[in-house]
Amino acid sequence: MGTFLLVAVGQIISVSGSALTGFGLGVWVYQRTHSTTQFSLILLFTVLPSLVLAPLAGVLVDRWDRRRVMIASDTGAALCTGLLALLIASGRLQIWHIYLMMGLNSIFRGLQAPAYVASVSLLVPKEQLGRANGIMQLESTSSYLLSPLLAGWLLDRIGIIGVMGVDIATFLVAVCTLLYVRFSGIKPPEAGPEKTNPLWQDALTGWRFIAGSSGFVGLMALFALGNYANIMTDTIMPPMLLEITSPTLVGGVLSAGGAGMLAGTLIMSVWGGPKRRVLAVLAFKGLAGLAVMAIGMLQSVHWIAVATFLYYLPFPLVNGNDQAIWQSKVPVRLQGRVFSTRRMLSHSMIPIAYLTAGPLSDVLFKPLLVQNGPLAPFLAPLFGMGPGRGLGLLISLMGFSICLLTVFAASNPRVWNIEIEQADAI
Repeated sequence: MGTFLLVAVGQIISVSGSALTGFGLGVWVYQRTHSTTQFSLILLFTVLPSLVLAPLAGVLVDRWDRRRVMIASDTGAALCTGLLALLIASGRLQIWHIYLMMGLNSIFRGLQAPAYVASVSLLVPKEQLGRANGIMQLESTSSYLLSPLLAGWLLDRIGIIGVMGVDIATFLVAVCTLLYVRFSGIKPPEAGPEKTNPLWQDALTGWRFIAGSSGFVGLMALFALGNYANIMTDTIMPPMLLEITSPTLVGGVLSAGGAGMLAGTLIMSVWGGPKRRVLAVLAFKGLAGLAVMAIGMLQSVHWIAVATFLYYLPFPLVNGNDQAIWQSKVPVRLQGRVFSTRRMLSHSMIPIAYLTAGPLSDVLFKPLLVQNGPLAPFLAPLFGMGPGRGLGLLISLMGFSICLLTVFAASNPRVWNIEIEQADAI
């Protein structure tokens, strides 16, 4: 665990630095364009390239030394950030430069993420996978809880270029930790005969492995459709809150969500998950869905903050247990390809959520629960009536869909028994 902890600390610091730059660039773009569309496009370019290239990235991760892949990816991301900082300093930065660099960063992230996750199986004994994955969730926690607050404070004092300088320094920390460790006593996974196959043919290996198990297909469906509902909720929540309260209180509600994620991360890191991990995945997924339904129905900002805490708390518990299932069942030499394909499939609905959140909110749902709105006479007793209530209805529908998806997954015997029917690979 010692080597893993050192690598994990470096990656947590690096991801936190990247979140600083992401927040700072978002503020920089919005202040200059006042365009929600251009802001959303940055998010789209941050996600889409890594998803499109995920199968190829998985092949490369399995063929190359995973530690070196992580070093190269962190170095490439640092160079992209440095180039953006130079363009800003010279006054030549255009919006398309940000799209391009975010796209390249996404590709590097698409290589780094599966290499990192697949390396955990080499470093950590099977019985410690749950705790290791809990520690890895600190990356998301720091991005949600600490980075936005720190980025806002730094922007006021050292500006966007200074923030990007801090980001580059965090990349150097991650690279130095990887250069220091050697994954002592552990060889990279041996290449099978598929190493001689064409890349495109080898890229299908991950899909074939997943498709060969109805349980894994069921889990993929749960996470892909659930991620659509989660991203919709995350995107719609701030506008809904801004309709009823001040930006300061909106920040407080989102910080409550970050605190919930931190609590879940600490629980997962100490607990490690139950013996039947799939039960934890389903139970905590259902809890998150109920919390989302409450966020949409509640009208008190303080109670919404409590529901937001309960919404984010299960994330590390769901993701940590799910990841441990895959790590223990997938052969080590296939993990790069399988995990990349899994990431592509589970995140496939995220770009669609970004593209549909605006039209669904502004055109369809906002008018439904205003004064004399078409659904006001029927749903006002549950959701209230006035500003933001139509958005609350949409959020509650997302929560209900998460609960429904969880029930469907739990009723699938292949998902329920996946840990029994699928043999351990490690």
